[in-house]
This record gives sequence, C-alpha cells and structure tokens, in this order.
Amino acid sequence: MKTILLYYKYTDVQFPAQQVKQQKELCQNLGLKGRIIIAPEGINGTVAGAPQACHDYIQHMNAHPFFHGIDFKISQCEGEPFPRMRVVEKEEITRMGKNPQEISYRDTGTHLSPQQAHELISNNKNLVILDARNNYEAAIGKFIGAVVPDVETFREFPDYIDKNQDIFKDKEVLMYCTGGIRCERASAYLKSKGVAKQVYQITGGIDRYAQAFPDGYFRGKNYVFDGRIAVPINNDVLGNCKLCDTSADDYYNCIYAACNKQLIICPDCVNKHNATCSKVCKQAILDNPARMRKIPHKTASCLL
Repeated sequence: MKTILLYYKYTDVQFPAQQVKQQKELCQNLGLKGRIIIAPEGINGTVAGAPQACHDYIQHMNAHPFFHGIDFKISQCEGEPFPRMRVVEKEEITRMGKNPQEISYRDTGTHLSPQQAHELISNNKNLVILDARNNYEAAIGKFIGAVVPDVETFREFPDYIDKNQDIFKDKEVLMYCTGGIRCERASAYLKSKGVAKQVYQITGGIDRYAQAFPDGYFRGKNYVFDGRIAVPINNDVLGNCKLCDTSADDYYNCIYAACNKQLIICPDCVNKHNATCSKVCKQAILDNPARMRKIPHKTASCLL
C-alpha cells in the first residue's frame, strides 16, 4: 500500500532553483515518486511512497522556512501511482498563462470550509457554482448544477471568463477544483473583472468536500493526475462511453502507442475494440502489434 500526498502552497520562494535541488535530494533519499513544481509563487506537488517516507516528508516540510503549514491531502493506493520522481522550476505552479504578479494568489476569493460551502449551496438558490477544472475532469464528476467551462487546459480558463462574464454578473459564485490550487488564481481572475457580487472557493477543493460529504452535492468521481486517474466519491455514473454512448466513467488510454488518447470507454468496448479508441487504431495494432502499449488496467484499490 502506497501513501499519496497532494499539496500546494502559494508563498514567496527565494532562489527556486535551489529549492528544486533540495526537493530532488529529499525525495530521492525517501524513495518518493511523483511530480513537484516550484516557482517564485510557491510549490505544487503530488508524491507517493511508503507510509513512513511520506510521514517523514511532511515533517521535513513543516520545518521548512517557505513550505511549513501545508494542508496535505493524504490518500492510500495499491500499486505504483507514479513511474518516477520529477522536480522542475517554472514561472507558475499551475499554468494559467497570466503574470502571477498581476493575477495573484493574494487576491483570491473568500475561502469557505466544506461545511460552509455545503450550507451555501443548500440555502442559496441563485448561487453560480463554477468548475475551475478541465472538461474531461468534469465528465466523470461534478457538483450538481455546476457551470462547466468547455476548456481542455487551465490556460483556456481566463478566455472563458472573458467571453462569459454575463453568467456571473451580480451573482454570488462558488468555485471549486480538485484540491484548491487552481481556484486560488482562477477566483482572483474572476474578481479582477468586477462583475460578480461575491466570489468564494472551497478550501481543499473536491478532495476535502468529498471527505466531509461523500453523498453531498458532488456526484461521481474525482479526476486525479496520477496512476489512479479517478477516485470514486459515490456511486453516480456521470459519463458516457465515447464509442457506444452507454453509461460509463472509466478512463483508458488507447493502447496504440502513436495515439495514446485518453477517453471514457465501457468494459464491453474495451474488449470489442482491443482497448483502442477507433477502428483506425485497432487496425494499426493488428497490422503491427509491436506498436501496442501495455493493455491498461485499473488500480486495485484507491481510498480517500
């Protein structure tokens, strides 16, 4: 059983390149795998390893001059969720494509606890619930009645806001994402437009809300960016198979290596189409089996 840590912290980081080197050494010593981004505006990471190693990592971070006090989201998973450890320096800890000095985490929306967010949804019929994630994430899980931007990357989110300001005019808006990181600056961007009456975000995102309210207003699965792909929150199935349109919510990558497209496929179509996304890809691996990826499989057990 592996422990997975999902975390971020917006904070002023001096000498990011030095912090990258230190994180690489720390994770190597602890045997951790995953992804860490460090920028002048903070740190964003998902790492996995033995329970004791993850405990030691948290202890180290809590003693760090920049990274102490992080709210770690902790889950457990069988199997290996990451193939390697990667630590990089970038300009933003999640790529919005806007200058962090102009659209800053310091101007974020009002944070609400999961309990406060739940009460707000229950008692405010005119509330706009805004998903700050990508469309493929929302395809398998979202809040009831949420506005879901048709975007494939976070970089497209500002343009969506620019073109759809009327949706938020004079409204109270509650934003959410997987763990909270994208909302920190997405809510700041919406606030900068001056159209919404009030902008809120859920502290800890879907992860924390689902822990408090597994049968609440969020339905389906929480899409995650590791080997698990999705974490079930409740039994609702929101998605549809892209090949036959039946109800389904399991993501697979096409096993034709040159394609590798990720899409929702039902079990019947996985078998029928040899775990490919189209007739073209199916024929390609029949013609040349050497170009076939390893047939995908679902992780045995993943728990919030």
